Amino acid sequence: MQPTPSALARRFHQICTSAVAGALADSGLTPLQYAVLAYLYVNPDIEQNSLAARLGVDRASTSMLVDQLEKQGLVERRINGEDRRARLLRLSRPGIALRKRLHPTGRAVEKEILSALTAAEQETLIALLTRVVATNEALARPGAGRRKPKPRNSSK
Repeated sequence: MQPTPSALARRFHQICTSAVAGALADSGLTPLQYAVLAYLYVNPDIEQNSLAARLGVDRASTSMLVDQLEKQGLVERRINGEDRRARLLRLSRPGIALRKRLHPTGRAVEKEILSALTAAEQETLIALLTRVVATNEALARPGAGRRKPKPRNSSK
């Protein structure tokens, strides 16, 4: 019997998370904290709510992650001048240095995870995963699968 896409995706996620956690063990960061550093490195001054959406976690969890990284001196948070309710995030100098130091480790882990595939197969896998995720973006909401789904027709 062939495994289902959802079962394979769950296992792939477990493998990726475990491998990244192992690689980050000496840094004291979790995979999700490292993801925050990676996003902020590429997208400085991103709003906290936008970061939550990109990470696929709820706003409260994102706030907690940012609080943790801010206390470590890795992230800076400031008020958005255009919308005083919004918070803009960026890496501090130590945050930038840490991300630069850890980036080769992260890339090596990704390379190891995909080592069973040829370079062409790796490109195909990434392209296919990207397309599946983009097509199903509406389903990628925090808490999906842990909470009861909302009714499809809320006009009743």
